[in-house]
Amino acid sequence: MFLAVRELMFARGRFSLMGGVIALIAVLMVMLSGLSSGLVNDGVSGLKSMPATAFAFDQGTKTDNAFSRSAVDDKQLEAWRGVQGVEHAEFMGVSMSNAVTDSGKQVDLTLFGVEPGSFLEPAAQAGKGLGAADGIVVSPTAKAEGIELGTVVTLDRIGAKLTVVGFTSGQATFGHVDVAYLPLATWQLLASGATVDGAPTPAQVAASTFHNASVVAVQAQTGTELNLAAADAAAKTSSQPLKEAFNASPGYEAETMTLSMIQMFLYAICALVVGAFFTVWTIQRKHEIAVLRAVGASTGYLLRDGLAQAAIVLVGFTAVGLAAGIGLGAIMPDAMPFALEFAPIATATALTIGLGLIGAAVAVLRISRIDPLNALGGQR
Repeated sequence: MFLAVRELMFARGRFSLMGGVIALIAVLMVMLSGLSSGLVNDGVSGLKSMPATAFAFDQGTKTDNAFSRSAVDDKQLEAWRGVQGVEHAEFMGVSMSNAVTDSGKQVDLTLFGVEPGSFLEPAAQAGKGLGAADGIVVSPTAKAEGIELGTVVTLDRIGAKLTVVGFTSGQATFGHVDVAYLPLATWQLLASGATVDGAPTPAQVAASTFHNASVVAVQAQTGTELNLAAADAAAKTSSQPLKEAFNASPGYEAETMTLSMIQMFLYAICALVVGAFFTVWTIQRKHEIAVLRAVGASTGYLLRDGLAQAAIVLVGFTAVGLAAGIGLGAIMPDAMPFALEFAPIATATALTIGLGLIGAAVAVLRISRIDPLNALGGQR
């Protein structure tokens, strides 16, 4: 690395300019990774937090926004409960609603109807869990809308009044809307279309004749891999594993594909920019490299020296960009769906450095074609 370090010190202006471009690319990668993670959390954190293995939709349901389109019945639920390897199978209702708090503020809520005491019921960090017919447990992110324990929300058109009795332990959103968990029987009463003036009562819930739900949530036995295709054939459903079911939420697939495409272009730009810089740099120092070849330096030595030089620039300035990106991410406004998570940022950093090294390697390979005779001044 003797030559690499001396050149970095001698041409520090040019390398700093190149490093600044790499740092800016690293900042963009951190920001895109944070935005991607934030959008995922804002879109499907309510599903991510569930200990479900898969969700079964009604057969033939269009996959786009399937949670709102699907409707499953008791026969399908019982069929899933009889599938080998299934630990639990429960109804889950999903619907979106506009509401108004008792202070007159308009809010949007995604209603998740789950059976109290089932594996789907969320743990309440504050307040209490599900139980009362008119009680709901909401995401703590709803506090930004002025919702507190005891807040009464009135659902538009239905007229039902629901009281906030607890908050979940972590963010729970669906389709970028805060989730409100309520007893499945209450959700079925509201989904039936019956007008409920005031708080739903146990008598009204018991009198409801609507017993369907949106999906069947399935939890497999530990260490068991379910045969979803065979279960679907028996239950006349169309199931998806948990992560694949994220695509059935509103806008999830379009958002993630768009951000992924932007990230891929940035990776390609990083490799091209670094490769172009080291191509020009190699051409400019062609005579010096030829001198080293003439005095006995091997091609392998020169290649290692050039790649070490590229690695120093990439790692050093990527670290600068990474620190700047994390600093900017920490001051992002709450209204922006942004989340700094280690795994996506580490992956983006590794790809930025790795692809940059590949671009540099392609450029440095020119060294192997330099004629040592050039060192004798034949082209001077």
